[in-house]
Amino acid sequence: MSSAPRSAGHGRLLTGVAWALLLLGLWLWGKDITSGPGGLSAPTTGDVAAVGRPLGVPLPPARPPMEPAAPERLEVPSLGITAPVAPRALDAAGAIDPPPYEQAHTVGWFGGGAAPGTDGAALFVGHVDTETKPAVFYGLSSARPGERIEVTRTDGSVAEFTIDDVRVFARDEFDPRKAYGQRQPGRAELRLITCGGTFDRATGTYTANVVVSGYLTGDRGAPGG
Repeated sequence: MSSAPRSAGHGRLLTGVAWALLLLGLWLWGKDITSGPGGLSAPTTGDVAAVGRPLGVPLPPARPPMEPAAPERLEVPSLGITAPVAPRALDAAGAIDPPPYEQAHTVGWFGGGAAPGTDGAALFVGHVDTETKPAVFYGLSSARPGERIEVTRTDGSVAEFTIDDVRVFARDEFDPRKAYGQRQPGRAELRLITCGGTFDRATGTYTANVVVSGYLTGDRGAPGG
């Protein structure tokens, strides 16, 4: 993504589209609906298209879910991402209230959903850039299956996830359940979501969303563990 300066109007629109797309998935997921209107387009992020799971990449077995605890910090060592986590909720207009651009290097966690490490899909969202510079998930499209995501939780434990899927969702291919829903019942999963594709100045929106999926494969410092 280009980090060239944008107008204030473009910045506001970017916030709206990134989080409105997430909210669409939450609505459909929460109501157990499997299809709905699209909200994405262009299945590339610069030179990166949907990666999926390459053949021959060995992945560790899933471990049982952990006891609930809220997240404090999220790390993706292979991408150099280390960021605080802030719980987010719906605002008065019914959209996810994102971290402000002044906190563009903070990751938002949907506190109304699964906690990381528990049964379900914990949803994390972050800006790809601001009007002037890269943000916390700027390099997210470079993630690859087999790489690690670590979430430090308020109980002192660290939930360790292994990436098993990296996708870019286009508007005409968008499936909320594939993007945000749990892949395997009873498994602790995680999604990292940001904008992707190209920035369309005519509409003030990005043309796709990058969704990195992972599942729980280990923990450190879990109480009673």
